[in-house]
Amino acid sequence: MIVLFGGPTPNARKVAIALEEMGLAWRLEPIDILAGDQLTPEFLALNPNNKTPVIVDDEGPDGAGPFVLNESGAILLYLAEKTGRLLPAAPRDRALCHQWLMFQMSGVGPMFGQNAHFSYYAKDKHPYAMERYASEVTRLLGVLEGRLSQSPYLAGADYTIADIATYPYVLRQVEARRDRLPAMARWSDAIGARPAVQRGMEVGPARKETIEGGLSGLSDEQRSILFGARQFGS
Repeated sequence: MIVLFGGPTPNARKVAIALEEMGLAWRLEPIDILAGDQLTPEFLALNPNNKTPVIVDDEGPDGAGPFVLNESGAILLYLAEKTGRLLPAAPRDRALCHQWLMFQMSGVGPMFGQNAHFSYYAKDKHPYAMERYASEVTRLLGVLEGRLSQSPYLAGADYTIADIATYPYVLRQVEARRDRLPAMARWSDAIGARPAVQRGMEVGPARKETIEGGLSGLSDEQRSILFGARQFGS
């Protein structure tokens, strides 16, 4: 059994999708980041960086007992290596899968996150930051569109953990720009039709604050939990 600590966020969704695709036995331990569950001593013992997702694999990679792992990209690689699934065997394709997974981790995740932060979450609006990150989102989507106009999936002919990592982050942007991103729309539709993806995208109970429009209705306490003094134990 694998326990996934997380909620309805892109990073937890990518892990839930992988668990479903790989047919692994798992259960969710909900972490409500708006309530500060990620700042409790129990959670910090699992991840001192106070971020989700985290997994606990009760048998570990070697059958020697429980194994704790955080960082969503590392978790995807771990699960793929554990099961031998969704990670290409051919060296070139495998390297491309790693490349596009790192592209998501270093580019899509941080830039899309900052775009959402300054567009929706920040209490004060900063036009320069909003324009800067919106432009970077558009640029990254262009990179993905170019790749997917040449290849069915990010790593090549086959669906991999690179696609799983990217899909939860870009879904809304693709839906809003389908006419300008036809290759991404084709790719998104194919992935979204997969039953395991549909189940994984439903991970965790959605809160009213996370409904369409982002977290623009955050209270000062919730802002402190996510972005402020509470992050440092104050």
